[in-house]
Amino acid sequence: MEYADCARIQRVTVLGATGSIGKSTLDVIARHPQRYRLHALTAYRSRETLRDQCLVHRPEVAVLGEERDAAWLRDALTEAGINTQVRAGEAALSEVAGSADSDVVMAAIMGAAGLMPTLAAVRAGKRVLLANKEALVMSGALFMDAVEQHGAILLPIDSEHNAIYQCLPTEHRGGLVRHGVTQLLLTASGGPFRDWSQAQLKAVTPEQACAHPNWSMGRKISVDSATLMNKGLELIEACWLFDARPEQVQVVVHPQSVVHSMAAYSDGSVIAQLGNPDMRTPIAYGLAWPERIDAGVAPLDLFQVARLDFEAPDEARFPCLRLAREAMAAGGTAPATLNAANEVAVEAFLDARLGFADIPHLVAAVCEACEVHSAHELSAVLAADEVARREAERQLTRFTS
Repeated sequence: MEYADCARIQRVTVLGATGSIGKSTLDVIARHPQRYRLHALTAYRSRETLRDQCLVHRPEVAVLGEERDAAWLRDALTEAGINTQVRAGEAALSEVAGSADSDVVMAAIMGAAGLMPTLAAVRAGKRVLLANKEALVMSGALFMDAVEQHGAILLPIDSEHNAIYQCLPTEHRGGLVRHGVTQLLLTASGGPFRDWSQAQLKAVTPEQACAHPNWSMGRKISVDSATLMNKGLELIEACWLFDARPEQVQVVVHPQSVVHSMAAYSDGSVIAQLGNPDMRTPIAYGLAWPERIDAGVAPLDLFQVARLDFEAPDEARFPCLRLAREAMAAGGTAPATLNAANEVAVEAFLDARLGFADIPHLVAAVCEACEVHSAHELSAVLAADEVARREAERQLTRFTS
């Protein structure tokens, strides 16, 4: 059902507008002009795509990473008669994220680059739609403390966490057990190489790794899905979002990607959220919560799906899942180190400087080499990220020489 009216038009900022989540967000927003108006769109360097989005959606502000790209966009929009203000740089990105001129912030910047603007939105007390799992993986308790301190509304957009959010009681902080929840079941498609042997994994190409069987995603997250690091990062994210311990989160391989995740209760009940694999569903949920709106997603046809399969992940062939669980157990800056090492490893793989099967080996080597420190200060998290990236680049020579 769709609610006919909302109290007032919600002003939305989309961080990472040119990525797959950003594009899907704009698709949902465009279906509801009576509910939403775009305040700002941001991108790092995809200036042509951002220009096209500005021409269609007419945001008040657009932000790019570099001033030269911003100057190009400024000229292009002026020529087209569009009055969008164009800005550039990290400071501008954080300023629009926390601007009083927006109510809702879609945090969809990929990787560690999304941490500071997402935190800016949280500190401004926004409704934050969290599609950037790395921000929470890196800063953990610091991030969740900021949510509580500043009265932000945090709604997960990853399909799995959004599903769990829908399956849990409205108030679920303070530990799962006190709410009768015994386990969170985090589903994974298994990626394109679920049944491949170790020998086959050594020959995987970037093109193969980026061809996800069910979801339309960017290149980096597609590789993470193929290594199961994406699921490892989601395990860490789930622990922070839902106040769960690592042992309370079980990863379940579900090739059909129809059951997006589940919550098991003490009375034996298991509540699941199902739907077609389309990110517009969780995006629409986050935009309209606690209401429901049309997302443009086709209804799920269970007769066409016909069967639902589940199996345990193979951590011998896909050790990234184990590495993530160990990082969460270690605490402190360990997850930030894991994330940084993985980002360097995936970039090297996509640039043909590292083999697919060596991604977890490089990540493990960096995690072993870097000390774990307290993550109570943002400076410590950022320092750990920087140290891990330097170490990963240094360790790369072992695999490429």
